[in-house]
Amino acid sequence: MRPGLLLTMGRARTLAFCILAAVWTAGPAPAQQTGVPQGEILTISADRLFSESLFGRRIADEVEAESAVLAAENERIIAALSREEAELTERRGTMQPEAFRALADAFDRKVQEHRSTQKAKLEALSERTEEAQSRFFVIAQPVLEALMKEAGAGVILERSSVFLSANATDITDLAIARIDATIGDGAALEERDDP
Repeated sequence: MRPGLLLTMGRARTLAFCILAAVWTAGPAPAQQTGVPQGEILTISADRLFSESLFGRRIADEVEAESAVLAAENERIIAALSREEAELTERRGTMQPEAFRALADAFDRKVQEHRSTQKAKLEALSERTEEAQSRFFVIAQPVLEALMKEAGAGVILERSSVFLSANATDITDLAIARIDATIGDGAALEERDDP
């Protein structure tokens, strides 16, 4: 081999070593510094995303408070109906069967109306939670899209639907922190939307 060629190959090795050392010591890439995992596929727990966010906790607290009010109302109505039933039972012996049957039928209708009303109120609470979840995911979408972009990901999969994955692909905690920082508990957003 010619001496000039050896010198050139030596310089090339030195240059390659310097580049490798620079990359090795440079530290993590900017996206890794922010805690965003890099990869084409990310995972998330949608249930946790909602329930552990400030928005989700506010909704849960509000629904729990409304449920407690509904339960107290239900107990008062049941107590009143129980008293009415006891009075009706006491009067049975002193009444004509037809008259008693009319009162008993009216009482049964009242009980059925109470059940229907309370069931409708419970369903309304459940619908409120579902609507809040839907609204939350619409509001959270830009944050999730930004995380995808930072990670270089093309998709975020529901973690419970994935057979096997590394925890490093899960962005749930990071997404919660970013959503909380962006919208807080969401109360201000709902106030703006109220007419």
